[in-house]
Amino acid sequence: MRPVRGMKIVALAAAAGLAFAAAACAKPTEETPGTGSSAAAAFSACMVTDTGGIDDHSFNASSWAGLKAAEAGNPAIKPSYTASTAMSDYDPNLANSVTKGCQYIQAVGGLMGDATKKAATANPKVQFSIVDADNLGQANVYPIQFQTQQAAYLAGYLAAGYSKTGKVGTYGGMKIPPVTIFMDGFADGVAAYNKAKSKNVQVLGWDKAKQDGLFTDDFGSQEKGKQKSDTLAAQGADVIFPVAGGAGLGTAANAGDKYVVIWVDADGFETTQYGKVMLTTVVKNSTDGVKEAVTKAAGTPGTLLTGGFMGTLANNGVSLAPYHDFDSKIDPALKAEVEALKQDIISGKITVESPAQPK
Repeated sequence: MRPVRGMKIVALAAAAGLAFAAAACAKPTEETPGTGSSAAAAFSACMVTDTGGIDDHSFNASSWAGLKAAEAGNPAIKPSYTASTAMSDYDPNLANSVTKGCQYIQAVGGLMGDATKKAATANPKVQFSIVDADNLGQANVYPIQFQTQQAAYLAGYLAAGYSKTGKVGTYGGMKIPPVTIFMDGFADGVAAYNKAKSKNVQVLGWDKAKQDGLFTDDFGSQEKGKQKSDTLAAQGADVIFPVAGGAGLGTAANAGDKYVVIWVDADGFETTQYGKVMLTTVVKNSTDGVKEAVTKAAGTPGTLLTGGFMGTLANNGVSLAPYHDFDSKIDPALKAEVEALKQDIISGKITVESPAQPK
């Protein structure tokens, strides 16, 4: 019987050795992202778009670029987005973002203010942020806002100086502060040019004094954008400034012989296929604003952000994009005047105001 017992002992020892070896070679069980104690735990950053969609070549797209830029700087940040196709999507999209465990929820656009306030009030420990609105009276809402009238003033002065017909036009997507602030600054820039040069360049599509003008009531319909720019062009405008998100693509698609375009939010030369008609862009730097906010939130998960982001000419939160293909077509003296005006605004020598500007 001894040989048999000895064989059993050897067999058991061999089995134990194999088990130990297997255990030594096996990969450790991975923790569910965000649940472990690892410093590299995932941070879920979610965005809910406005109705213009993620490919609006405007503020939705530039805000999404901010989340992606934050991820590039910190791979633990895991961005995702939910598209809203109608305003009725705001409430469920924000609520679903909470339900799926998003630690940071980015709303895009002032139209989302009411829905964001509702979601933030119901979930006070979740970090929300919103582009183009204040904190809505909620400690857990981080505002990302812009003094867009400053850069739009430069665009208005440029447009007036570039125009050959003495008429420039603008229209908006909706009559809301994040839109009319652009139109106010643009009108003031044209007025400044007229005063400096004793000219009478007309602004079609917007009356700042009356706070009334031309609107598509839509941020996505290119056909509606085309209709508005056709109207302005028929009245003689040879520079058109659409403040209408994706609807403005209808204007850009039909520009060229009759008029050129000044784009908004993200540099239209770089973000659309219509660069050849883009005189410049009034840039609203949502990308850096969102990137900064998400990066801060990921650095202190569970702790609500304080303060907010306010974009100005001084901090490059708003700007006038390069002239690209039009650089050689713009009078050097006009370019120098625009640059001087920029410095005067930054220094406080010139103050550009709009009833729609953030406080």
